[in-house]
Amino acid sequence: MSQSPHESLATAIAAGVSAEQSVTNHHKSLRAAIGKVVCVGRNYAAHAAELGNDVPTTPILFMKPASSVVSIRSDVVRPNLDLFGDTHYEAELCIQLSADLSMATIEQAKQAIGGVTLGLDLTLRDLQSKLKEKGHPWERAKCFDGACVLADWLDPQAFGDFSQVNYQLTINDELKQDGDSALMLFAVYELLAEISHAFSLQAGDVIMTGTPSGVGVLKAGDQLKLKLGAHEWVSQVQ
Repeated sequence: MSQSPHESLATAIAAGVSAEQSVTNHHKSLRAAIGKVVCVGRNYAAHAAELGNDVPTTPILFMKPASSVVSIRSDVVRPNLDLFGDTHYEAELCIQLSADLSMATIEQAKQAIGGVTLGLDLTLRDLQSKLKEKGHPWERAKCFDGACVLADWLDPQAFGDFSQVNYQLTINDELKQDGDSALMLFAVYELLAEISHAFSLQAGDVIMTGTPSGVGVLKAGDQLKLKLGAHEWVSQVQ
């Protein structure tokens, strides 16, 4: 059975190849396709404060479907401004699993990390605020097609124990977000283990570990650059 376009793109991103390459190589055994994207809310105290939210004592979790995943190699496309309001960017350190995790220990979580990259959790902030006011779930503001922008996967061994991973988002050559995993409320290994006690994780699943302060509105023509160590990715906003 052939893959759907979303499955092909998710598989391509997991393998660190372009969507065009994935069409050519779809018959090859690439890294496992993305099943789900688990997002962590308010994992940096400064971000919680900038949105006027309480700092959590346990991780706040929500999900994005695989259909929301797009590659940063393509332009970032915002939903219709007149219909949905502003689209906000949230840059995050992202982990992909290479093994299933269920009720995992910290050591098991360490061994299950198969790839590391940066991503953008795109959010329809006006809509999210309205949904939160009504006590409704956030999916309409967080799960639209293109709401999860991922860069290419990198070898996790290059990042040690993830205790001090630095990353940046610049827009039009202006630094907007400066992330440091040392400032996370819940560290990477702890997060993976904690999530696996809430529900099972599968090989290929992606965890977006939370965004630092500095989130804001994307505008047409914005030039984006994500930087993780020596690796950089650029894109443009439509």
